[in-house]
Amino acid sequence: MSSKVKKRTLIHDIARHLDVSIATVSLVLNGKAKQSRISDALAQRVLAYVEEVGYKPNHLAKSLRTGKTHVIGLVVEDISNPFFATVAWLIEKQAFERGYRIIYCSTDNDTTKAKELISMFQDRHVDGYIIVPSEGLEDQISTILHENIPVVLFDRYLPELTTNYIVVDGAKGMYEATQHLLEQGFNNIAFVTTGSTQTQMEARLEGYVQALQEHGRPQRIKRVDTTHPENILEEIHSFIRENRDCDAIIFSTNYLSIYGLEVITQQKLRIPEDLAIVSYDDHDLFRLYTPAITVIAQPVENIAKNVIDILLNELKHHNDRQTTTQQTVVLPTSLIVRQSSVRSEVQLPEATK
Repeated sequence: MSSKVKKRTLIHDIARHLDVSIATVSLVLNGKAKQSRISDALAQRVLAYVEEVGYKPNHLAKSLRTGKTHVIGLVVEDISNPFFATVAWLIEKQAFERGYRIIYCSTDNDTTKAKELISMFQDRHVDGYIIVPSEGLEDQISTILHENIPVVLFDRYLPELTTNYIVVDGAKGMYEATQHLLEQGFNNIAFVTTGSTQTQMEARLEGYVQALQEHGRPQRIKRVDTTHPENILEEIHSFIRENRDCDAIIFSTNYLSIYGLEVITQQKLRIPEDLAIVSYDDHDLFRLYTPAITVIAQPVENIAKNVIDILLNELKHHNDRQTTTQQTVVLPTSLIVRQSSVRSEVQLPEATK
């Protein structure tokens, strides 16, 4: 049994069939018919035939001619995390509207994996990079910058590297959340975080420490080893059991908060009567949980807008670096107060329930 493979229609096939030059077909397909003084009738004839034969341009060949792929590489920590998933979706949507496509992947905050993924993007000659950097990527990102390829970091930055980045003011957000708990009368506030020393995690710790120092309250800091997810639950179990005098816990990430809620349920503790809870980063679960969980929310739409605006501006001027400067944007968080951090005798405003 033999099967025939349909031959791909090429641009010179279209030109030969219509008895016009390859340049004419190319100009019509690239939307330059009018400025090249190609008649409307001829342009319509070309477009009609292109649709009839189902011609698809060879993007690789086009990129070799123009030096542009119109593809952006997006490297995030974990695309399944609601924060990164939402930001990635918004970036993809805005990029698509401006003629760019996004290829994205997750590093799991693994430096070796991150380096391999960035190398893959380099092989594909993407036009620019949006990166949530794991530790140890300074050399690789520096190489990309020296090749005059635009890079925008978000969520965190690398202090040793001069590049564009968009972050939120995690220190202030955490400070305000800790202040809120103190104002509610919670005095033994614990902080459960990761072992990471990256900028975004250190900022969150800084805000917590500052608020407690100002009030002369003790610090209870638990750094969970997130490189071994199978042990996270037991680490939080042990911490809560050993710190029964704590009356509130702030979790530095939403996924740690979810582990924490599971532990609290297993230990049959009441929220907020036995333990008040605040999470950094919102999650659908936190609105649906009873009682609803107070969160430090990040401005995902504003993050995505700033990321894509800065990168596309860089792409527009990447051949004239004198017209661009390093752009750093620090956005505010929002404290969304829900029942998990409010004393039962305090009436929660209707708008925040």
